Amino acid sequence: MAAVDSFYLLYREIVRSCNCYVETLALVGAVYTVSKSIAVVRDCYILARLHFIPRLISRTDFVTLYGKWAVISGSIDGIGQAYAEELARQGVNIIIISQNRFELESAAKAIAEAYRVETDVIEADFSKGQEIYKSIKESLKDKEIGILVNNVGVSCESPQYFTEVSEDKLWDIINTNIAAASIMAHIVLPGMVERKKGAVVNISSGTCCKPTPKMTAYSATKAYLDHFSRSLHYEYASKGIFVQSLLPFSIASQMTTYTGRMRSNSWLVPAPQVYARHAVSTLGISHRTTGYWPHSIQFWFAQYMPEWMWVWGSNIFNSPSSQTT
Repeated sequence: MAAVDSFYLLYREIVRSCNCYVETLALVGAVYTVSKSIAVVRDCYILARLHFIPRLISRTDFVTLYGKWAVISGSIDGIGQAYAEELARQGVNIIIISQNRFELESAAKAIAEAYRVETDVIEADFSKGQEIYKSIKESLKDKEIGILVNNVGVSCESPQYFTEVSEDKLWDIINTNIAAASIMAHIVLPGMVERKKGAVVNISSGTCCKPTPKMTAYSATKAYLDHFSRSLHYEYASKGIFVQSLLPFSIASQMTTYTGRMRSNSWLVPAPQVYARHAVSTLGISHRTTGYWPHSIQFWFAQYMPEWMWVWGSNIFNSPSSQTT
């Protein structure tokens, strides 16, 4: 009987001790749940403030806010062309840069006729590296550049292991995806700082949020653009310069580099005109955004997704079997 009483007393002590731990764990769980709930509410508010509220109010006067001219690289098709047209719609004069003179002049003429703005063209192949920037700088020296949109970019023709990518292709990726944005910003920023106004938009990619196997060089250069934009913002925000990192996922008009097929238009894969309209509405509001609210939901999931899951999905998506027509 004494043994039973001793066991009962021991049991009560254990239960009392466990209750203390259970209450502590319950408190920790409650705090965690509340913090996550607040984070979700905050993210929903940011989503609404960024993507919906600006579309309900009057348009921003970009000419007054930033300047008369916008320079857009890689702007004869896709996001670049649509972004140039959206800025022109709002009265900004357009300078487009690409490597095909005929397509440049055709695109510039179409924009000038459609939106009654001034246009100019600069023929340049960004993959050539340092040699092209002297002529670009000369062409821009007498213009009040208010907005710079670094859109030009290249990737590999198909998913490849890093050592399978040729050195020439690697230099093309580095010169076009990294050097172009860096040097173009270096050219236009002094004038913006002098006028105490301006905007730099670097179009990165949603793939920059996690390591992406078989797209190693491309995703790394897009991560550079994102980091470069964020650092530039901290340097020049106090000087009146707005710097934005755009992180889009798939856009409908882009031909898939790996399959050669056109991406169809859908809710998650918008046409470039739809994307540009949403993205331009975030200019001056968010320094880092996907530019399109369904893509913001995708990016939110990607950020919180375990890295191994992202890598697993990337390997499946970039496998040879998934690229067959």
